[in-house]
Amino acid sequence: MTKGEETRQMIIKSAAPIFNKKGIAATAMSDIMDATKLSKGSLYVHFENKDELALTVIDYNMQLLGSRVFEALSKASSARDKLIAYIDVLSTPVNPIVEGGCPMLNFGMEADDTNEVVTKKVNEGVVFSQQIISDIIKKGIDEGEFSNEWNYKDFAVVMFAMIEGGQLICRVARNNRKMQVIKANLLEQISRWEL
Repeated sequence: MTKGEETRQMIIKSAAPIFNKKGIAATAMSDIMDATKLSKGSLYVHFENKDELALTVIDYNMQLLGSRVFEALSKASSARDKLIAYIDVLSTPVNPIVEGGCPMLNFGMEADDTNEVVTKKVNEGVVFSQQIISDIIKKGIDEGEFSNEWNYKDFAVVMFAMIEGGQLICRVARNNRKMQVIKANLLEQISRWEL
């Protein structure tokens, strides 16, 4: 990696939690300058403008979220255990796995009516996340772990929505208690389909 590439990565890594916490609109380039100790001119060598940096940071935060989810899934062997791992890794919104909270929730809510490019990126993440859940269940059905009567595609939507809703509820309440209610409900639903 060249010195320029290292600097670009340092900017992205430093800017990621700032954008994820403050949002795109509220983040100023001076915030990034403070975090990186770089001048505005140095930042603009690597990014044409704040919007370009923001889009890069969204990708970074979404990839970071995905890598942490996949790391948790890789430690489980059965489909049931993978579903539990998915729930568990996201069950502490007050202490999130990505600094500032779920980037899909944060950026999606900010951009849904204001930034079509960001909305599209977040939607791709939502669809991908639901597909991960759906694929886990389908594999469990194929391997005889779950009933083949389970409408797993609809459940993937519900599970994802409950977890994301739990993220919001817990973050504003400043505690993780409601996520435990959601987890218990999801585990009960999963158990109904086990063979």
